[in-house]
Amino acid sequence: MNKKILLIEDDIQMQSLIVEYLKDYNFDCTAISHPKKALKLLESKKFNLIILDLMLPEMDGFDLFKQIQKISNIPIIISSARADIGNKIHGFELGANDYLAKPYEPRELVLRIENILKKSLNEKHYISDFIIDKINKEVFLEEYPIDLTKIEYEIFLFLCENINKVSSREQIVNATSLNINTKNRTIDMHISNIRQKIGDDSKFPIYIKSIWGIGYKFVG
Repeated sequence: MNKKILLIEDDIQMQSLIVEYLKDYNFDCTAISHPKKALKLLESKKFNLIILDLMLPEMDGFDLFKQIQKISNIPIIISSARADIGNKIHGFELGANDYLAKPYEPRELVLRIENILKKSLNEKHYISDFIIDKINKEVFLEEYPIDLTKIEYEIFLFLCENINKVSSREQIVNATSLNINTKNRTIDMHISNIRQKIGDDSKFPIYIKSIWGIGYKFVG
């Protein structure tokens, strides 16, 4: 099956060039110009990778990047004429998988896409009944996708990587992008949501066990 690419780019000529070039390498590329339409499309259709321009109508590319991260863990290549080091650093700080400064050869874009997707094949971890795709930041239960939020994914990944070890709430917070006081019940709420999504009975959990007065433990 062809990998699906979402190109968010308002230069129509650039759109046409990239879509046609990627087609030659068996990529199914959808091009869109407006950030709000792109966000709506991401809610209804699954893509393997996004190519994101920074200078867009309606919304700056970095702001769009943050909005995308709220609804999807998809890999993102920033493609922009903003070639200065400050923008590149900011892009990588936000979590970009790559940053390609315009102008560039289309073949270079293809190679970078292939490298990211190839790496994703080597970043799949099999833990208990789960498959964790660390590139696309996705979790599967016996090959069925689990719809976790960004924070839920981070918590689940941390617990899985520390299988059979007790993790305190403070350790979980420090290992994720949460910025909360560990004395509140936010972690417990996220754990409850994860359990519900993976079919883990909170009263008799199979995967995530509560350790009274300490935190949680993932058991295989």
